[in-house]
Amino acid sequence: MAHLDLAGVSADGRRLLLVGRQGEEFTLQITPALRAALRGETTRIGQLEIQMTSTLRPREIQVRIRAGETPEAVATAAGTTVDAIMSFVAPVLAERQHVAERAQRSSLRRPAGDSGSGTRALGDAVSAHLAMQRAKAEQVEWDAFRRDDGRWELTGAFETTQRSGTARFTYDAPGNYVVADNDDAKWLVGDLMVVAGPRPDDLQQVRERRLAAVPADELPLGDDALDLVTGEAAEAMVDAPALRPTYDDPLRDTSADAVADPVAATGETAVDPSKHRRPVAKKRGRASVPSWDEIMFGGSDQ
Repeated sequence: MAHLDLAGVSADGRRLLLVGRQGEEFTLQITPALRAALRGETTRIGQLEIQMTSTLRPREIQVRIRAGETPEAVATAAGTTVDAIMSFVAPVLAERQHVAERAQRSSLRRPAGDSGSGTRALGDAVSAHLAMQRAKAEQVEWDAFRRDDGRWELTGAFETTQRSGTARFTYDAPGNYVVADNDDAKWLVGDLMVVAGPRPDDLQQVRERRLAAVPADELPLGDDALDLVTGEAAEAMVDAPALRPTYDDPLRDTSADAVADPVAATGETAVDPSKHRRPVAKKRGRASVPSWDEIMFGGSDQ
């Protein structure tokens, strides 16, 4: 290694003049890195080198990594290699991992309307739910990044036989709690309940709306409701004409006497329907009870 001695500074003050042992002359450009080295600021030399080879400053690189970008994406945007920016990327990646681990130990806020007692830690809730799905909590890939509003967002990528996705939580570091932000997050902690059932048909919806529109004091109650249904229905059934077969019966007597007196011809005894009709109870002193047709279709034609 050749030894050089300082001979002076160029006239423009931008280069050092150096001389070798054999009298050969050299020049060295005075750069910020050289000045930092002369002052003993060795940690600043790497930053200065990054600024010279990258279109992004070290602070900008760390801000983008903290916001969730990958080192590969940031290196491409900076026009350099991952190795060249890794000294600034590594501390931020460690910070993101630390926040993700801390968030898993924080309290999970219950959804609105949940009156359950006690608090749950996020990690415990995830482990309990995945155990029911025959999956392991270690299969979830956790990460965290800082949003534009300054709050941290926690993500958990998971894949099970029942569901796959990326859960998203808002992590409040000062309050030490998390809130589920999407359905994947709610499912991951066991708070997403899907209830499937038949939808009421249009007629059922009309009935419910009609009943809701009738005042409570006018609705049929107790015996009135029973009389309303059984009395009117029974009366309609009894008053309906009896149906007789119209097909040709080879054993049926078709003589004139039989036609004139069908009861005598068949040997059957006629029954007076009025004797078997259930009387409709009439109660005085109360408002008349509307029929179901009036309730359903808005009153009767008078």
